[in-house]
Amino acid sequence: MIINDKNIDKGKAFDWGRTSDDYAKYRDIYPQEFYDRIINRGLCTAGQKILDTGTGTGVLPRNMYRYGAEWTGTDISENQIETAKKLSVGMNIKYYALPTEKLDFPDNSFDVITACQCFWYFDHEKVMPDFLRMLKPDGRILVLYMAWLPCQDRIALESEKLILKYNPDWSGAGETVHPIFIPDCYMKHFELVYHEEYPVKIHFTRESWNGRIKACRGIGASLSETEINKWEQEHMKLLSEIAPAEFDILHYSAIAELKKK
Repeated sequence: MIINDKNIDKGKAFDWGRTSDDYAKYRDIYPQEFYDRIINRGLCTAGQKILDTGTGTGVLPRNMYRYGAEWTGTDISENQIETAKKLSVGMNIKYYALPTEKLDFPDNSFDVITACQCFWYFDHEKVMPDFLRMLKPDGRILVLYMAWLPCQDRIALESEKLILKYNPDWSGAGETVHPIFIPDCYMKHFELVYHEEYPVKIHFTRESWNGRIKACRGIGASLSETEINKWEQEHMKLLSEIAPAEFDILHYSAIAELKKK
């Protein structure tokens, strides 16, 4: 599914389905602390029904399945959903290839709706009423995010510069620590009951960091195969010069919990 959004990358087209293999291999990197903070909020646990929007390759449902909740995952990309199904063999997780703007689950279906690394892609004026309708009384929206910090980590900074060399329209550069932005349209029907931002170090090898960058919107989801190959050769050369064989990259994670009024 090709996406064009004038507010993202100056409208440059991207397709997450093109990254599915790399996404599955290199983007399942959230530390245990990331999941612990969700569980500590009493969310996504046994007895709850969860809708994971923008599920990608099912990273959140697959990693949280062991806590006993009943999971459904949706994503705009058919390739991502097919990969999620393959990775979820043996787990009772339902997956559907659906844009978030076209979800049609019955009223009062879910205790929690999650959005991990995808919330800003939604047309919120369309999805908010459906979230409200599909959530049970006292239901929650849980928005989750994690990003590297180029201003505090040299390897991340140099990798980011190389993304911009090949894709100067990429708007994901220069991330800093900040609360997740919640559009005003939610505030009439939801209350922000919790948010937190915290640092995390994620361990990589040169290969896995290269794969993580390759699977981002600015490279694998938007460049041609020729451009990706050229970028990858240059990136691996860069890493051989500035990075040890294994290293940590400083990230921050953020969580925002909205409660249905």
